[in-house]
Amino acid sequence: MNSKKTLLAALLAALMLTSGCGSSASQQQTDTAAQTGETGTSNVASASDMTEVEEVVEAGMTPISGDKVKDGTYSVAVKSSSKMFDITACELTVEGGKMTATMHMGGKGYLYVYMGTGEQAAAADEADYIPFTEEADGTHSFTVPVDALDEGIDCAAFSKKKEKWYDRTILFRADSLPMDAFADGVVTTPDSLSLADGAYTADVALAGGSGRASVQSPAELTVKDGKVTAKIVWSSKNYDYMKVGDTKYDTVIEDEHSTFEIPVSCFDWAMAVKADTTAMSEAHEIDYTLTFDSASVAPLSK
Repeated sequence: MNSKKTLLAALLAALMLTSGCGSSASQQQTDTAAQTGETGTSNVASASDMTEVEEVVEAGMTPISGDKVKDGTYSVAVKSSSKMFDITACELTVEGGKMTATMHMGGKGYLYVYMGTGEQAAAADEADYIPFTEEADGTHSFTVPVDALDEGIDCAAFSKKKEKWYDRTILFRADSLPMDAFADGVVTTPDSLSLADGAYTADVALAGGSGRASVQSPAELTVKDGKVTAKIVWSSKNYDYMKVGDTKYDTVIEDEHSTFEIPVSCFDWAMAVKADTTAMSEAHEIDYTLTFDSASVAPLSK
């Protein structure tokens, strides 16, 4: 009788293990998967959840820290790695070498941002999250610390709808600030070159757009009363105007090339400009930068 009881107890124990009761190997594997998020319950978006990711850092960019920018508040352009993280406007505030930025979003789809990756955000204390501020039109804005301009910064964003953290990279463009925003010596200005009135040439490099357009280099420069203007000759005749800041400059067609006379505010630095092309089905403004090489400046030989 005792042997029958022993056999029955063993059978019951085996049945409990195979049915999921007790601490079986399969249960331990399930617990581990849940802890690591492998079961799909993680609140961090996977690669398959992400839309197309765009590179925000451009070749030749050098990070600009806050001590190289004068105290003040400036409108600044921001590049995002995702079109879903739509920043419509941004103000950069600099105080004592520290920078913060208030990013105005195109909607209200995100509840928090975290300056780091999605995995880091998921593991962080909620007190470290940056909550939104609701604007008058109902959209959200976020005020975040900025370590440097022209540098890719990790910024995880928590989606209200998906309840997941999404990895984003943002970049605050130094070339969108006015030249007088920078500390002395950071940017090579025309004044610092002490050029006498006259005609010169300088190598110029174009960046931006699709990469198919180009400009003539070296470019002709004119110096008068310390002000420098450049003659920009494009590779086509399809540009009808350029913008430097808020000022618009109309084209002159020379030998089937769009040609402009524009001011030069800096050397050895990417100067932001816009050019309107008529080559598409509709006229379209394109963002470019022009970089004038101060070391190549030479009197114009006729």
